[in-house]
Formats: sequence, structure tokens, C-alpha cells
Amino acid sequence: MTPTNQESARPSHAETLVWLRRDLRLDDQAALYQALKRGGPVIVAFIFDRVILDQLPRADRRVEFIHGSVASLKTELQALGGDLIVRHGVAETEIVKLAVERGVRAVYCNRDYEPSAIARDKAVAAQMDGHGIGFETFKDQVIFERDEILTASGTMFSVYTPYNRAWMKACDAFQLKAYPVRTYLAALQVCQPEPMPDLEALGFQRTNLADLGIKPGVDGAAVLFQDFLGRIDGYRDQRNFPAVKGVSYLSVHLRFGTISPRLLARTAMAHGGEGATTWLNELIWREFYQQILWHRPDVVEHAFKADLDDLDFSRDEAQFQAWCEGCTGYPLVDAAMRQLNETGYMHNRLRMVAASFLVKDLLIDWRWGERYFAEKLIDFDLASNNGGWQWAAGTGCDAQPYFRIFNPVSQSLKFDTEAKFIRRYVPELARLSTEAIHAPWLAKPLELAEGGVILGKTYPHPMVDHAKQRDLALRLFKRPEAIGT
Repeated sequence: MTPTNQESARPSHAETLVWLRRDLRLDDQAALYQALKRGGPVIVAFIFDRVILDQLPRADRRVEFIHGSVASLKTELQALGGDLIVRHGVAETEIVKLAVERGVRAVYCNRDYEPSAIARDKAVAAQMDGHGIGFETFKDQVIFERDEILTASGTMFSVYTPYNRAWMKACDAFQLKAYPVRTYLAALQVCQPEPMPDLEALGFQRTNLADLGIKPGVDGAAVLFQDFLGRIDGYRDQRNFPAVKGVSYLSVHLRFGTISPRLLARTAMAHGGEGATTWLNELIWREFYQQILWHRPDVVEHAFKADLDDLDFSRDEAQFQAWCEGCTGYPLVDAAMRQLNETGYMHNRLRMVAASFLVKDLLIDWRWGERYFAEKLIDFDLASNNGGWQWAAGTGCDAQPYFRIFNPVSQSLKFDTEAKFIRRYVPELARLSTEAIHAPWLAKPLELAEGGVILGKTYPHPMVDHAKQRDLALRLFKRPEAIGT
């Protein structure tokens, strides 16, 4: 944004305000680096935005994670002689109010690509301009953003594999270089610390976050990252098995910016090997979905493939509720949903299985499931959640369209062979043999009795017959107008 005359008239020693959002760290932080390098004094602020928070349940693991990360960052800044100014209110109002009160010369922040965030920042920029305050945004949460990676014809990529190739071709050391924030920390404004609202003052309750071993902030991210580096070589072979410690568990930290995406991509590329390469591909999937959301914000409510936007999905509320509660009668699906409900996390393989079951077995609109995941996932990211659900539903960016249908029993036998994951989250089946537990309805009555299982009482009968529902799903999706034949 071009500085206004009012801004130019401000004294050179006027403060720059860095507004944190989903970038809760000091190191390798683009907006903070740019503000500090420009010259002090620099102040830093975070707003607990009521526009977002007021819609959430009062016990929300995400809010507790963010609160803990903000508190940790505040302590770190105080140790450097500065502070993190924390406010609770409508962010669009509070950030302008703070900037005007402090008489800052500019507000710096990192870009967010969600439609609501883009609209908010546009409104904030207009208000800042009216006060003669600059408003500058920077790329931070991805390696490549918006239209930086395009097809040869200058359009967005709608298929992952060619996007991946273009991303890899464009990526170099410069793109992955860390911002040396600590070189310029002397530009931080020295100030008296001020208190921040506790979780209860924000209207939220403590959850089981600590019991789950989830540590917020950069320290929590660092512990997970170091642990994963010792396992990264096995990532390709172990990432699909929910009972195995095969993934990084860094998704929530990447979501809220307590770890840098450049650090992760740089590490993966430097490490090399099949495990690291497979992990890097997953990081690129995240950026693929971010560019889809930026180019096609309509996907938030509509199918990426417009001709599949109005499928005649079931609206069976009872079946949807049974899916939500993990009471479908399919053990792996139920274990997945119970993991989500109990921990706020679901293994990536199981996200695909659970999503496929809702859409292709129960024939329920993918948007219902997407919204439920958005409410429950601690690592919820609009672009990735929407992209993943549309991929599973066959309405999104997928080289294999509607006919990809996961068989929940085959997936169980393949990826939870010994049923360790099922036994953990569906304990009423724990005493069944490994042969019987994947499909209890096929077990002999004596096996069920010995396992203490009474179908229809201690554990439900299967809600649907997968083979029959598969045929119905194919008929639902294979409309002449949907496939252009």
C-alpha cells in the first residue's frame, strides 16, 4: 500500500505494529522480520477475535492451544524487554483501535488466504488508510502462494501431480531461506508488561489437552519436530497405520504457525530419502489446497466440480448422528470417529476412510462431514479440510473421480491388521479375536459370546451393507449430466 500524506507526516520514530494471527512464533516470521528490519520501535499484538470465538463450543481444544501458544510467546517477548499486547474483541475493530491509540506508522501482518480473512483484512486496510496508517501484508504460511505456481497457460492447477512438479521446479534455496528475526530484535519496543486475559475470561473451559500430551507454543513444536526427525526415514512405510507412531503430529503447530513451513520443507529437502520425500509431498498437498481456495473461494460451500454440486444426497439425521458418535457398526470407522471426539485429532488415513463412508456408504452430503470435522479437529484448516473432503467425495481435485470408494473392512484389515487401534477406541470389541473384530457381524455366535459382544446391544449392527451402498453411490454419481455422456 502506498503511504498516505498523513502517514508520511508521522515522525520516523513512530512505532510499527505487528499483528499476529496464525504465525505464533518469533523465529523465521516474515511480518515481524520486515518490521524489525525497517527499524524500531516495533510492538507486537494478538487479538482473540470474537467473530471466530463466539461461534465455538465453550470447551474447545483449539482455543486452549492458541491461548497457551500466545502466553508462551508473550513470556518470550517479555524476556527480550518487549511484550505481546493481547486483546479480546472483534479483531477488525480492536486492531484499528490499538493502532490509532498508539499512533503507529504502519501495521504489518502475514497473509491469510481464507475468504473471511481476506474480507477482514480488506476492511482493516481501508480503515487504516483513513487514519493515515499503512497496512502491509507478507507471505509466511506457505512457500508459494496465490498465483505464484501456475500452469503453462497461466491458469490454476486443478490436479495435484503436475502442481507438485511445478512446485518442485520453482523451489530453491531462496524460497526456503529463514528470516533472521533475531538479528534485528534490538528494534523491539521496550515496554512495561501488561496482563493477558486467562482462558476463563475469554469464556472458555479447560479441555483434556494436557492429558493428551499436546504442548502448545514453539517449545511443543520443537519437541515433536526433533522426535519426528528420528523417525522420518520410516515415514513412507508407516504413515498409513493409525496404531503406529508414523506421522509427525505437527499439523496443529503448522496450522497456528508455532513452527515455520520453510523449516519443514527445507529440512525435508536437505534430508532426502523416500521418507522425507513422501513427507514433503504432504506439505505440498497443503499448499495445493491453499492455492485452490485462493483461486476458487466458492469451494467453501460448493463442489469444485460444478456439475456435482447438487447431487441428491440423503438427509438422514439419525444416520449422520450415528456416524458422528462412532456407532456405525463398522469398527474402523467407529474407532476413527471416537478418536476425533476424544482427542480432536484423526489419523490422515482414517480421515479418508471416515469421509468415504459418510459420502459413499451413507450417501450423506460431504458438507455435513466437513462441518463436523471443522468443529472437532484441533488442526482444522479450511483449505485442507475442504480439499480433503472434496477429494474423498469425488467432487474435488482428484484424478480418480467418484468411483474411488473405500471398503471400510478392507481398509481395516490392511492398515490395522492386528486391530490395535480398534481395540483402543472401541473397547467393547477388545476381547474379540483379530479375525472377528474387523467385521463382527460375520463372526460366529460363540465367538461373539466369548468376546462379550451382543450385536444390537453392546455394539451396533452395521448401519448399511457396503456392497449395496457402493452400487447406490455409483448410480448417484454416474448421472449422464455429471460425467458428460
